[in-house]
Amino acid sequence: MDMNSTRRDAIKAIGTVGAVGLAGCTGGNDATQDQRESVRAAWIYISEVGDLGWSWAHDQGRKKVTEEYDWLESSYSEAVNPANSQRVIKQYTQEGYDIIFGTTFEYMDPMLQIAQQNPDTLYEHCSGYKTSENMGRYFGRMYQARYLAGVAAGLVTESNQLGYVAAFPIPEVVRGINAFTLGARSVNDQVTTKVRWTNTWFDPPKEKEAAQTLIDAGVDVMAQHQDSPAAVKAANSADIWATGYDAPMGEFGGDNYLTSPIWHWEVFYQPTLEAVRNRSWESDFYWEGLQSGIVDLSEWGPSVPEDVKNTVSEKRSAIEEGNLDVWADSKFADRDGTFLFQEMGSYVEGVEGEVPN
Repeated sequence: MDMNSTRRDAIKAIGTVGAVGLAGCTGGNDATQDQRESVRAAWIYISEVGDLGWSWAHDQGRKKVTEEYDWLESSYSEAVNPANSQRVIKQYTQEGYDIIFGTTFEYMDPMLQIAQQNPDTLYEHCSGYKTSENMGRYFGRMYQARYLAGVAAGLVTESNQLGYVAAFPIPEVVRGINAFTLGARSVNDQVTTKVRWTNTWFDPPKEKEAAQTLIDAGVDVMAQHQDSPAAVKAANSADIWATGYDAPMGEFGGDNYLTSPIWHWEVFYQPTLEAVRNRSWESDFYWEGLQSGIVDLSEWGPSVPEDVKNTVSEKRSAIEEGNLDVWADSKFADRDGTFLFQEMGSYVEGVEGEVPN
């Protein structure tokens, strides 16, 4: 299926968070169950998988599980306009796929409608908040990896001014900006973060322009929440440090590349597909972090100092062991998972300006 490419519109909120759990595994894995001989799974992407961003990361997960399981048949549709998503979901349903993964927020309502009409098919939706008996939801605590990238930024900056090219002013993106800044200020309390909004997920020229505006304003470390490496490329051209997102972006960052917060979606897809095969899948909400492996940092750039690597490693261990809460020293301390997931709409101390309405 070849669809026209679009990007997600701004999401102003993402509903009520359920209990964190391992999707698809709540029903157990009894060897006496009637195991499926094969599983047919389909993925639907908002962009081309070659964008080196969000869809690329999901498709890497699809490829890994497809290679691992000889009983799995997988298909995908890329660049699916949300307006066309219901038709694509319905087609996969009619073709007899056992489970369908929708990987952008805008697919939530179309997927839910199809799910309610087709109780014998399973569905999983990424980043949203609605579920049904045969439709689960999943995401990851990317803010933990963002925090660690911020620690690295806070240690290498000389101007104490960090830049952040951001997509839409929604909780997911604001959460990342805040975590990045908290990480930086945990090792350098003089750091501030300047944000430039593009109101797009994928527009390399616009991202480059936003990055250049930040460079002109004096930042010497660049961060981003975008689906292309344009901001990293701009930082490289300006000879300043940079962190990417979604994919390892070292090839675009040159000697001043730091790292990238990245996804390992196979960590979710593997047990979920096994549960489908074992007929033990149940609808729930997956939202795990560094300890699970679903979020991570890419390999370090070639010039990152050893003391930076060591400090980040120590912080990472503390997070994974439950001894460091990213939000503990912020105004969001003790806020519950529902708030962190759906309601965060303002900056922590150290981020300049205010979140746009």
